[in-house]
Amino acid sequence: MTTRPPTRRPPPAAEPEGSGGATRLPPGAGGASAGPPLLALRGIVKSFPGVKAIRRADLDVRAGEIHALVGENGAGKSTLIKVVTGAHAPDAGAILLEGVEAKIAGPQDAQRRGIAAIYQEFTLVPALSVRENLFLGRESAPGGWIDARAERRAALGVIGRLGVLLDPDARARDLTVAQQQLVETARALLADARLLIMDEPTAALTPREVERLFAILRELRARGHGLLFISHRLDEVLEIADRVTVMRDGVTLGTRSAGELTREALIEQMVGRALDQEFPKARAPIGEPLFVARDLRGGRVRGVSLEIRGGEVLGLAGLVGAGRTDLARLIFGADRPEGGTMLLAGRPLEIRSPRDAIRRGICLLTEDRKAQGLILKLSAGDNFALPNLDHWSRRGWIRPRQEGLAFARYVESLRIRVSDPRQRAEHLSGGNQQKLLVARWLERDARVIIFDEPTRGIDVGAKYEMYLLINELAARGKAILMISSELPEILGMSDRVLVMHDGRIAGEVRDVARATQEQLLALAVG
Repeated sequence: MTTRPPTRRPPPAAEPEGSGGATRLPPGAGGASAGPPLLALRGIVKSFPGVKAIRRADLDVRAGEIHALVGENGAGKSTLIKVVTGAHAPDAGAILLEGVEAKIAGPQDAQRRGIAAIYQEFTLVPALSVRENLFLGRESAPGGWIDARAERRAALGVIGRLGVLLDPDARARDLTVAQQQLVETARALLADARLLIMDEPTAALTPREVERLFAILRELRARGHGLLFISHRLDEVLEIADRVTVMRDGVTLGTRSAGELTREALIEQMVGRALDQEFPKARAPIGEPLFVARDLRGGRVRGVSLEIRGGEVLGLAGLVGAGRTDLARLIFGADRPEGGTMLLAGRPLEIRSPRDAIRRGICLLTEDRKAQGLILKLSAGDNFALPNLDHWSRRGWIRPRQEGLAFARYVESLRIRVSDPRQRAEHLSGGNQQKLLVARWLERDARVIIFDEPTRGIDVGAKYEMYLLINELAARGKAILMISSELPEILGMSDRVLVMHDGRIAGEVRDVARATQEQLLALAVG
């Protein structure tokens, strides 16, 4: 498949649209259709018990455009998606499809009307093949028998439309994240979807995979599809989108051409205030080495030596598969090392399990907080308490008052936005879920804290708060290992950086202030 490189068109003249400060582009701007929008939302309102999730939302997506929707976690974006896809019925307002008002009766009705959503958490069945996942629920079965040959031909056809090589007989569980996302996209095209909604589509992709995805999105745009693109990665939003709508506190503030916007202007609109700097790094006094690893081996880790000093933020960079998370798991005891030694405050450290690590004051915030860090169906208070029950128990009986007081202290000091300790963890925003995990480990007085992708999937305002929290932990003398795929984040928040390649440390950067992303990438690729 051939694609044209993105070009930044001069911003078109805009005129007011509605009371929210939105703007309408001239017909055909950004390659969009001159006819009525594929989707138009007018005055959408949606409430839940005790919460007004959407106060007023106005938005339209035209055929042949990529329209980005941005906002902090909790701004109402997810609820708005569920209204469009029929998961929620709006309390007020109108949904228009190609100029005609529509009542979307449910997700299947939305699919029949040409609307498909590709969520950050994929919906593929791991044990089924690519073909079987593509046709799940709409199998080609003349006479009651599935026509696997016909399905395979159709699968190859739609995969070919995306310009990729993918075996229809491969099992979903054996695919990379990028390949799984392509299967989700192909499934939407097979359903003849004209409007595609993509929620955080690049969150788990490498830079090269992001480039490939963007080439596919531009090709879909050229074929007349409308795409609603939701992302916290503002540089990518400005690169790929034709227009951008900002949502804050349940209200859409307006729509502008991406060519008229800057990253700083978007951040200010999203959070309602100007951020003095994106990475508010504070230099804490750095002490003696607190944690030391020598020739650590296991899994993809092939002999890593490092030390982290008290008050230091040690950044760990590298490409996906370099062994960064494997290293974190070895230190935390989630995996058993095959060799090497570890020291804590100068004393030999033997860790056989995460329980050993936690008892010694080493804690890990995993890269996948939903699957590995939290029990989503439990309350925020219960998640906080799980590793700390010994703090509030006497003779086997838990003292709930002491537990509640401890949780309340962290809710206040870390500014965790939770309506009640009984609120389920799954209903917290990504940033507040991260703070909940930090609170859990602070209660254990952790001395070494490993952050694996600390800001993945959280909005720019929550990122800023997470950076301030990392500063505060360093100021308390904690030793912090920060693993991140975001090179600006690594350079902006680290005192020193190690770069991994193929299971080993490929290099160290001490003068972080003068280092460049290109320098880190050169080390990362070996």
